[in-house]
Amino acid sequence: MGRTGVCWDNAPAESFWSVFKNEYYHRHVFATIEDARRGSYTWIDGWYNARRRHSALGYLSPLEYERHQLALAA
Repeated sequence: MGRTGVCWDNAPAESFWSVFKNEYYHRHVFATIEDARRGSYTWIDGWYNARRRHSALGYLSPLEYERHQLALAA
């Protein structure tokens, strides 16, 4: 983390929210807040972390990247 006001501090969070809104949130209509929470959790845990490839991780999903790192450490 850099000094206060350095733009790179918030870039990963801003990138996530941009992807979340474009790929999930704006494509669904939720009847209740609980439906939105449940759907958001399902999207994050089931798609974003499990299968979606990330350029920052060498185009691996976070789960694949973690398995690869554990294999290298062993």
